Amino acid sequence: MNPVVLACVVLPVTAVLYGLIGLRRRTEHRWYRAAVAHCAAIELDPYHAVADRWWPEDDTQAAAAQLVLDGLVTVNRRGNLSLTAAGADPARDAGHPLPHALLAALRRRSAPATLGNVLLRDPQFHTVRTEFHADCAARLLPQRPAPPSDLGCLGCTGVALLLGQFGFAATGLFDRMPHGTAQWAAAVATGAALLAQITGLCGVRVPDELPDPFAEWLARPGSPHPALAELAVRDPEAEAWLRAGRFRTRRGRNRGRPRRRGAPAEAGA
Repeated sequence: MNPVVLACVVLPVTAVLYGLIGLRRRTEHRWYRAAVAHCAAIELDPYHAVADRWWPEDDTQAAAAQLVLDGLVTVNRRGNLSLTAAGADPARDAGHPLPHALLAALRRRSAPATLGNVLLRDPQFHTVRTEFHADCAARLLPQRPAPPSDLGCLGCTGVALLLGQFGFAATGLFDRMPHGTAQWAAAVATGAALLAQITGLCGVRVPDELPDPFAEWLARPGSPHPALAELAVRDPEAEAWLRAGRFRTRRGRNRGRPRRRGAPAEAGA
């Protein structure tokens, strides 16, 4: 096939392809900027913001710290949480669903309990915590700017036509040897355009491959929960005791092991 005629077909197709890719990238960048601006304006619940932090700074630890600050519970050196008179009052509310769920879990117990024990043995608190974070995530989801939609069948048809054009042009390019400067220049331009088409197709991204600004925003390093920061300043000893209670799942001093019956008699002797 005449390389000049072939170049007159391949070069416009390449220009159209890169024009469409440019429009797609412009749409993606516009969506990303809108999503980043939306993230900056979000007022996230402070407990939901620390839900995925490591355990000394997570939402459960913050809820316990808030109860201590509000005077609803006290914590001893072994990490046991005990209700105060105000905390035992059923009419008293913690002011937030997560601390209130922890307060309700302590009210259901007949003795002080550690934070680790509540997390391990209180399914109601686990249910309330899971539903709270699911509700927060569900409220944020409809507010997010919609990402660029996938081209679907139209995109698949376009790719199929482009690949057909590529095969036809590649066959015509190597069909015969070019003659003269014009044909050689047209052949080189056609080959470069075909390589550019393949490169352009490889650079096209589907919506699932786009960067997620919301995940980046949630994963950014942030300050600890205000309750934890305030407790660390006001009563660092209580804050350390709360951390110790996170590891303990039993309340007894001997961690549930039965004492020897002869121990008191031997001690008295």
